[in-house]
Amino acid sequence: MSNSSNVTSLCDSSDRLCVARTYEQEVIVIPVLLLAITLGTLLTLCCLRLCSKKEDHTVLTHSHHHTRQHHSSRQHHSSRQHHSSRRQHHSSRQHLQGIDAPPELNPLEYEDVPMTAQTRKPSTQPVVPSLSTERQQDSFQLITPLPFSFAVKPNSDVTLYRATMDRKAVVLRVLKETANARERQAFLGFARFLSELGPHPCLPALLGVVTVSSPLITVLEELENRDLLAFLWRCRQDHQGVATPCDLTEKRIFTMGGQVASALEYLHSKSCIHGNIGARSVLVGQDLSVKLWGLGPAFRRRTEAGTAGEVEEMEMRKWQAPEVLARRHASHSSDIWSFGVLLYEMVTLGEPPFSRIMAGELLQHLQRGKTLQRPPNCPNSLYSLMKDCCQWRPQDRVPLAEVILKLRSGERTANDTVVLRVPDPLDIERYMREAGYGEAFNYAVL
Repeated sequence: MSNSSNVTSLCDSSDRLCVARTYEQEVIVIPVLLLAITLGTLLTLCCLRLCSKKEDHTVLTHSHHHTRQHHSSRQHHSSRQHHSSRRQHHSSRQHLQGIDAPPELNPLEYEDVPMTAQTRKPSTQPVVPSLSTERQQDSFQLITPLPFSFAVKPNSDVTLYRATMDRKAVVLRVLKETANARERQAFLGFARFLSELGPHPCLPALLGVVTVSSPLITVLEELENRDLLAFLWRCRQDHQGVATPCDLTEKRIFTMGGQVASALEYLHSKSCIHGNIGARSVLVGQDLSVKLWGLGPAFRRRTEAGTAGEVEEMEMRKWQAPEVLARRHASHSSDIWSFGVLLYEMVTLGEPPFSRIMAGELLQHLQRGKTLQRPPNCPNSLYSLMKDCCQWRPQDRVPLAEVILKLRSGERTANDTVVLRVPDPLDIERYMREAGYGEAFNYAVL
């Protein structure tokens, strides 16, 4: 007998309540159970997803906590005397002030790392780079300010100190303690950029980074004679009582040029355009070996989408290739042009290039086929190399590998006895004006 006949036999056709009770299981109970099972399944999936996110967050937090515990344990095992020394260093750092110094540039101070040059949206917390050079603040002794005399576009976010670490002279690039998250991220990003470049004998060594406490610090090796431009200025006249040697010969120019070219070749192999080659971006060691610095623009190119128009912000327009002055993209050949200008600086002991031409008129001057004039007493081989580097068309410039070969050949035959001298004393204001700084920026003698 069918269900319909059962209902008819049990209930009167007009009794709807009886019919509903008879179909209660099929019409009410089963749909409700199915709905409950569906809702339960959805809630279970949501809970699993939330638990997965919590687990990932817990792993990251535990990793960060483990790092802090590691450094805390190292501090705990230090002696009381070491702790007292650390407090003295911290106290002295709070009272460090600038001191007088001879007129010279401070290239580490001018590593311009723009705080807005980030292609990704900055997070609320700075991204700490994974560096194997992690240090602590109590690693440094004999902290003193790094002296300077004048600044062009000084970076107020970074202060420089000279110190010792593991009995080695180092330079500390210290970020201001009031820095916000964006400034901290840019500072650490530059440190990570230096770390990723890796070591090279003609690049300043990255010796350590302080990231787990404030202030953030980048530790670099110190080169005793500091920047090459100031060194060239000291070589202009035979100063009495100068402790460090300032003698520069023709052979020494080829040697220094070869070291800079070697560093530049290494950067190019890393797909890195330097973009800031000049005497003030080269550091000089006690043995007169040199290392290429001034990597701010190189870092900027890694963090910005494009390079067109960058020359608007550059202080060294007279060192830039024509395509850069024309607001086109820089290339490895643009660095070769700037290297030719660096050779001119070296042989003239720090004269500004194109001194009779305004920086704003330089591109038009070069379009007429003009080039660097031959300095007095400049050997043919060196001037020929300058011209090969400073060709108007990038494809006509000498390849970097050939530059290195010519420098090595010139080093073997160059004069190593006659010391270069320039009788004219240094005039800072004239230099700033002829170098093109005064056309775009205000400057002050401190």
